[in-house]
Amino acid sequence: MTDSSALDPEDRKIVTLARSARARNGVPEGAAVRDDTGRTYVAGTVDLDSLRLSALRTAVAMAVASGAKSLEAAAVVTESESVPEEDRAAVRDLGGAGTPVLVAGPDGVVRGTVTAG
Repeated sequence: MTDSSALDPEDRKIVTLARSARARNGVPEGAAVRDDTGRTYVAGTVDLDSLRLSALRTAVAMAVASGAKSLEAAAVVTESESVPEEDRAAVRDLGGAGTPVLVAGPDGVVRGTVTAG
């Protein structure tokens, strides 16, 4: 477990945004990514008959669709203890292998950080 108060303010911000997206939309996961210019992109899980995307992949797609060229960090709020490889791959594709992905529980407490690599 990571002390959320010890997080960089910008990292704390994306965790808060991810948590808000999860709660507001009533979805299993919320995610947020920060691009290399400091802009943030927030998303929840997409679960349609014809389209299923995790919150993190949706946030990365939103960043790409908005013209982001790179990512500085990502955060996902989830019940899960880990980040699936497909999600880390999406972050890696835009941000590189070293991009940190913060994993927080529904309470917003960061449980750990993994890299996209």
